[in-house]
Amino acid sequence: MNHALQEAMAEVGETAESLAAQTGVDPKTAARWISPGRVPQPRRRATVAAILGRDVGDLWPDVLKRREPQWLRKWVDWEREALALRWFEHCWIPGLLQTEAYARATLAGEALTTGEADELVASRIERQAVLRRDRPPLFVAVIFEGVLYQSVYGDRGLMREQIEQLACCAALPMVRVHIVPRDIGMYPGLGGGFIIAELPSGEHVAHVDSQAPAQILHEATDVATLSRRWERIRGEALPRSQSLDLIREAAGSWT
Repeated sequence: MNHALQEAMAEVGETAESLAAQTGVDPKTAARWISPGRVPQPRRRATVAAILGRDVGDLWPDVLKRREPQWLRKWVDWEREALALRWFEHCWIPGLLQTEAYARATLAGEALTTGEADELVASRIERQAVLRRDRPPLFVAVIFEGVLYQSVYGDRGLMREQIEQLACCAALPMVRVHIVPRDIGMYPGLGGGFIIAELPSGEHVAHVDSQAPAQILHEATDVATLSRRWERIRGEALPRSQSLDLIREAAGSWT
């Protein structure tokens, strides 16, 4: 039970129904906010906190806890403020488009405790809120087709759920997903995945995957090199509508 929220509501005479009316949600949804682990979306958290005259951190202290590793925090901050994100993946579904089960599967076999894995998965899922905020960034993902058919420890249901979610995300207004066909042969994407973020200042920064902690790049020459590679990779990918057809076809193959 979220006692802090319950007590704050009682002090000012608010109920789940009254909060629901003021935040534009169903009363059942507002009632769930009192349950442990049930947290409103960021915009609604701020609205509820203002109605109750409390700080968000007083009502939901866990939302202010940084779950991601220390080395990743600067990137997550940039990701949140980005105007555009361009993400290429050759081996995985991009993290911002992953289901919880798929995200957890990517960590299998790592030297992590259950608690550490839980924190990393929670961090990845929380980051996805950037795509559904009031003014989301333009998100362009280029994915190698083989990723759509890559079994996850033989769990067909997990992959079906993941590819169906990918199709749903690909249909969002500010999301573009493009597929590089499996028969492409040698192409620039074989060098590995990366992300380029465009910030409000006009600066571009990048995140480059590796077997060790990823590199975070902000030198203009390094980012320019990746930008050129992005254009070459994007040029090998299929148009959005054709890519979405392939994604839906792949989802059906996992039934």
